[in-house]
Amino acid sequence: MFIFLDTETTGTDEKDRLCQLAYKLETGEIVNKLFKPPLPIAIDSMCVHHITNEMVENKPAFKETPDHRKLVDLLNDDKNILVAHNAKFDVNMLEKEGIHPKRVICTLKLARHLDPNGVIPRYSLQYLRYFLGIQIEATAHDALGDILVLEKLFERLFVKMSKSIGPAAVENRMMDISSKPVLLARMYFGKHKGQFFRDIPQDYLRWLSGKDDLDEDLMFTVGHYLK
Repeated sequence: MFIFLDTETTGTDEKDRLCQLAYKLETGEIVNKLFKPPLPIAIDSMCVHHITNEMVENKPAFKETPDHRKLVDLLNDDKNILVAHNAKFDVNMLEKEGIHPKRVICTLKLARHLDPNGVIPRYSLQYLRYFLGIQIEATAHDALGDILVLEKLFERLFVKMSKSIGPAAVENRMMDISSKPVLLARMYFGKHKGQFFRDIPQDYLRWLSGKDDLDEDLMFTVGHYLK
């Protein structure tokens, strides 16, 4: 069973924690709740998801709720697969809560993998939503709204992959792609935004390789084109 999940958090640093969790099961069941994190929500994060410290002040800590135990059981089940966009981030947040998903699919990595010619300028969930013309009523940067978009995006990606390798093989192939770095076609930020990596000057790639905040796919791609 696929479990479509998204977290909203106090921030994006290593110290930060979840303050909202939403997930949807293939059965149609939806869980969407606020929790009180162990540190304040940063204003920069409030500007994105609009969850304030006042909104979570009287909420329980996630670990103290039956929702925590239920999600542990769901993600410990070998029959279930967590689906998230930029899954590494959400898995990291879950692991801080003592939850360690066994099987994971990342729609960000899948979208990048399925776009070898760099046709799509950006791969954020909401950009893909509108670029691909996904029709759904959902509030952006809200955990519930994001899982509804996530589910529709996943369906698109599943169908696309099924055409080349057949439906029976898609699930394992998706997990395999999600577990490895993806080679990017184009640069998606900075002075060379939009350029193919093969055309970016080597001195810029060498400079970029010295940065310690590159995501896994970007780091892999820079290393590939420096060889």
